[in-house]
Amino acid sequence: MSRNDEVATRLEEFADLLEATGVEYKPTAYRRAAENVRDHPKPIEGLAADGEDAVAEIDRVGDAIAAKIVEYVETGEIEELTELREELPVDMAGLTAVEGVGPKTVGSLYDALGISDLDELEAAAEAGEIQEVSGFGAKTEENILENVPFAREARERTRLGDARPVADDALGYLADRDAVEAVEVCGSIRRWKPTIGDVDLLVASEEREPIVEAFTDWDAADATIEAGTGKASVRADGTRVDLRVVDPDEFGAALQYFTGSRAHNVAVRNRAIDRGLKLNEYGLFDVSDLDEDPAADADDGGDAAEADSTRAGERVAGESEDEVYRALDMEPVPPELREDRGEVDAAAEHRLPPLIGEGELRGDLHTHTDWSDGGFSIAEMARAADERGYDYYVVTDHATGPGMVGGVGLDESDIEEQAAAVAEAADEVGIPIFHGIEANIDAEGGLSTDDETLAALDLVVASPHAALGQDREAATERLVRAVEHPHVDVLGHPTGRLINERPGLDPDVEAIATAASAAGTAIEVNANPARLDADGEFVRAAIEAGATIAVNTDAHAPRELDNARYGIHTARRGWARAADVLNARSLNGVRSFLLE
Repeated sequence: MSRNDEVATRLEEFADLLEATGVEYKPTAYRRAAENVRDHPKPIEGLAADGEDAVAEIDRVGDAIAAKIVEYVETGEIEELTELREELPVDMAGLTAVEGVGPKTVGSLYDALGISDLDELEAAAEAGEIQEVSGFGAKTEENILENVPFAREARERTRLGDARPVADDALGYLADRDAVEAVEVCGSIRRWKPTIGDVDLLVASEEREPIVEAFTDWDAADATIEAGTGKASVRADGTRVDLRVVDPDEFGAALQYFTGSRAHNVAVRNRAIDRGLKLNEYGLFDVSDLDEDPAADADDGGDAAEADSTRAGERVAGESEDEVYRALDMEPVPPELREDRGEVDAAAEHRLPPLIGEGELRGDLHTHTDWSDGGFSIAEMARAADERGYDYYVVTDHATGPGMVGGVGLDESDIEEQAAAVAEAADEVGIPIFHGIEANIDAEGGLSTDDETLAALDLVVASPHAALGQDREAATERLVRAVEHPHVDVLGHPTGRLINERPGLDPDVEAIATAASAAGTAIEVNANPARLDADGEFVRAAIEAGATIAVNTDAHAPRELDNARYGIHTARRGWARAADVLNARSLNGVRSFLLE
């Protein structure tokens, strides 16, 4: 696992602290450098080993920033960053997690009131002290107080997109150990929930202590939290990673048990009880001939005698998850569905849908280039899509309108000019390129680009980027109007949420799904791990209403095309099949949809 993200995060922290202390211009330079370091295809540690000149070859990374990157890679610190932290000793990430609180606000409140963390921010707002600070007012203070609980909750959960790479690295590392017979993630990360508490790993092995020892020696582990004979916990890249080692013949039952959710497990366990069986983390047991209550809960880590008592009875299943479910006369339930939302009955009646899988997308309908806020040309992005086996690629740069700042968006004349550039790039690349736009939905549901320009495009994604604090009724009316627009093909990231940053809109998803189905407008699952919007519940509502789903990455760089997997698993959480997903269709299938 390269250190590009790690270095980019340090540069972003540098930018925030500079901005908070009143420095101008430099914060923007550091953020641009961070973005390009994160997107750079080569590992930053390899470039740093070759010296500052090699690092400075990254676009927008000047000599001064290159020197700091090399310093960090070699020493684990940046002296100037350490000094800035001492000058402004605040929980920047926690404070800026409050919507409306940016680095400048953090700096101002620290100078005026000494506020350094969320607790102090909340206390100051409750005491009415913030509105007394120059430049602030009662409304600002009220907004801060309203948004602190969301920020605090966000601090307790890690975004899936931040945790999954850590989990994948751990899986690869453990899979290479000779004593490991099987290894898998479990818990909420295996169900692909948008946020997780920690990474849970389950290993099947006859040898426990060597696995624990190898795990605590993992290079990515920053610290060992605890270690026992069959369990251990470490911290890697800020995320807690928990390991549990079980016997190979119990691996399937343990994986089912520890994947959850609790509500799903209760429903499955009750099904077992109805059949005179007992299901726990050690297996599925026939206890019909024993004087034992099959409803007794599984032990979760007690001593060996207690654990042995939970294995009483004849083992019916336990080595694999599929074996456990089939022994209960059920179809195996995909992890994404295990939320006790009808999947147990559906599995018992053998009517679970064949969920869309990774690798079934045939194109991406929402991406950005250097014509707006992307960092790469049309040809570079399309070539990256071609390299991933896609049959088509769509350019949807930002249009001007609400929520666009800094001259990012394209106006009508820019869009017309871009059409020629798209055609030129299509001649260079081996797959068809559609010319689209990401239009902005205003507060009333209108679009920021005129109808004549929209009509000339191959595909139109319409997304909300502003007025994201609307009430439910206004948000619903706004989005319904947008999906009913005759030129809108895809409703992009419908709520506008940013996970752990802002909640976004809270519309009536059934009403929007019904309108989208009638209008022939697809509802997007935005695969950016910061969005995952629409979420699984929205997807299921859309599918039940007969609407079409589009799984798009919203990629601004080639490597972000790989985020498609997050969108696929989010769609799976909504029971989506390949047949439900627009860009799982062929080129002609997409063209037919756009002409309907």
